[in-house]
Amino acid sequence: MFENLRLAFRGIWTHKLRSFLTMLGIIIGIAAIIAIVSTIEGTNQRIKENLIGSGSNTVDIQLYQNDWPLDLTYSESPYGIPQVQDSVLDDIRALSEVKSASKYNYRQIYDGVYYQNHSMSGGYVKGVEPDYFSTANLTVKNGRLFTVDEVKNFKKICVVDESIVATLLQNEDPIGKVLEIGGDSYVVVGVVISRSTFEPTINTMEDYETYKQDESGTVYIPISDWPISYRYDEPENVLVRANSTDDMTAAGKKTADILNGTISPTDTSIKYQSKDLLEQAQQLQQLSSSTNSMLIWIAAISLLVGGIGVMNIMLVSVTERTAEIGLKKAIGARKSKIMWQFLTEAAVLTSLGGVLGVASGIGLAQIISIMSGTPVAISWPAAFIAVAFSMVIGIVFGMLPSHQAANLNPIDALRTN
Repeated sequence: MFENLRLAFRGIWTHKLRSFLTMLGIIIGIAAIIAIVSTIEGTNQRIKENLIGSGSNTVDIQLYQNDWPLDLTYSESPYGIPQVQDSVLDDIRALSEVKSASKYNYRQIYDGVYYQNHSMSGGYVKGVEPDYFSTANLTVKNGRLFTVDEVKNFKKICVVDESIVATLLQNEDPIGKVLEIGGDSYVVVGVVISRSTFEPTINTMEDYETYKQDESGTVYIPISDWPISYRYDEPENVLVRANSTDDMTAAGKKTADILNGTISPTDTSIKYQSKDLLEQAQQLQQLSSSTNSMLIWIAAISLLVGGIGVMNIMLVSVTERTAEIGLKKAIGARKSKIMWQFLTEAAVLTSLGGVLGVASGIGLAQIISIMSGTPVAISWPAAFIAVAFSMVIGIVFGMLPSHQAANLNPIDALRTN
């Protein structure tokens, strides 16, 4: 085996230009496939991050009416929808896919939250429990969070995010400032930020408007104060944090099933649904992958062309080395030895082409990323498969020349000069 490898490398080195031109089809094919797959992986990763963020794994389960979240700002609470009880939350937390869960109320505010002569527009007010912050992957930047005792005692305090500090509070020191929320005064005790540092990619005006709406900020008040500023007996939504990104879909659907088991609305169009961003991401990824799969097949054609080139050059090599083959057979070399020698040479030739193709593909993917702004994520399994596939091509297309060499008549071969 090692002798065959030595002879293969010697033959390739002896005919360097011819060997390189033979490998060129393999190199181009592998490079194109690696570049396309890397671009697809990068695009899928960006789609996933744009929709679900980076590392939060949170899923919102909200009341929907038909296909739209139920807006309770200007409508009465629906009949037959009770508030979420602690026992129901315990059942949700017991799900194997769920790491933590917390209930909350919310309003999107266009007028009704004030600081001095400034008002908040487009942001959110949320009534939350203390454990909501860890579930939402939020941590304290300044000040503190409110405690369980403060929630029980209806303390009128609030926590804000950085966007509220920048917009509503005009970058003043927020701690101790008083906000008017729903006609009541709340003292700011803390500022929270997300533990993950994710910035979505904005390619369209719709992306910009959605992102800017999220950037308007959120004010968090104790959930016990929600009836004081807004409405009594208002049904809550639930935020769950899944154990992993892959568990998000199951966690959201199972939580919605548990919540829907507790309600009996008079309007059957109202029910809890999970905002399944992971499923949306997967659908977009499938669309992206199917769009690019055709490009992979087109690139694979060059591998076929490269394989034919290998077969052609190996046939030439058999013709050139007819006398050598005849001499080896005359001194007792078996057919299998001759065949394996040529098969090894073909496999080494295409494997080298595969390695060079992978390196070229990685470089090409980086160039595409720089020039077009498209993200890339190198798929190392794809790279290993590509090299292995190139070796298989060498064996398949080297079979005919190897068989021809092994079946040469030694007497006729020795007469060749």
